[in-house]
Amino acid sequence: MSLLLKNVSKSFVGKKAVDNICLTLDKPGVFGLLGTNGAGKTTTIRMILGIIKKDSGEITWKGKSVDRKTVNFGYLPEERGVYPRSKIFDQLMYFAELKGMKKQEAEESIKKWANDLKVEEYLQMPAEKLSKGNQQKIQFMTAVIHNPDLVVLDEPFSGLDPVNTEILKNIIIDLVKDGKYVIMSAHQMATIEEFCSDILILNKGKTVLQGNLKEIKESYPANRAEINVDQDINKYIKEFDLEIENETNNNYIIKITNEEKAHELLNKLILEGTKVNKFEIKKPTLNDIFIEKVGE
Repeated sequence: MSLLLKNVSKSFVGKKAVDNICLTLDKPGVFGLLGTNGAGKTTTIRMILGIIKKDSGEITWKGKSVDRKTVNFGYLPEERGVYPRSKIFDQLMYFAELKGMKKQEAEESIKKWANDLKVEEYLQMPAEKLSKGNQQKIQFMTAVIHNPDLVVLDEPFSGLDPVNTEILKNIIIDLVKDGKYVIMSAHQMATIEEFCSDILILNKGKTVLQGNLKEIKESYPANRAEINVDQDINKYIKEFDLEIENETNNNYIIKITNEEKAHELLNKLILEGTKVNKFEIKKPTLNDIFIEKVGE
């Protein structure tokens, strides 16, 4: 067991920001920490990293109480921050030395990460000359340059184009392969589903859902069917009193309350000679589950 939070709470001016939460990270991987704005995610992250003190409860890393000296962490905050007029290389060297790295070791790490993130050409430029996405990649470098054991990423893909998103995704996969523990907070539920095996959803400081994501989704009944055909099938869908959630180029997402009706529709289409290219019964997405738990 490496990271443990047990009955952790934190209040500000008498208002509970985090209320008696528990979580465990006992093996390398990506853990999803979710919640609406103001739910307590950032406060939780800052307590885990020893940036602010908890009011009560227990936070340990490898069996020892967490403070900024005992946890070798990397943190990419949601609030981006690079020095606009300083050269990128100088900034990276500064942050590396703050983490105790020697100059040669830091230079090698900067070179390695600049190559991985495709930002080598920007190292001698001031940050203000870089696009928002490239500034974000530089800030990611400051979070991992010192080879931390625990990496916390708050909205890591915000502002990145598809190419750079893919680069960063592959890097996160490599971090896990290297035995790193990653906590990811994001509003893009599809990203969380792609990376996280376990999640915790906060609402107003309290835990409203926690556990293995696959098991959570399996506990929900199917609520949609996706059908791709070569023609308009609206009349058949209406015949079975089903509701279309989305229709694009004869690809239909249909709301269902049970799987039987969806299969009856499929049988009808086949009997009528409709070519069915795809038929899939779908469980609720994490986005559906999130809205159900915190939508009010």
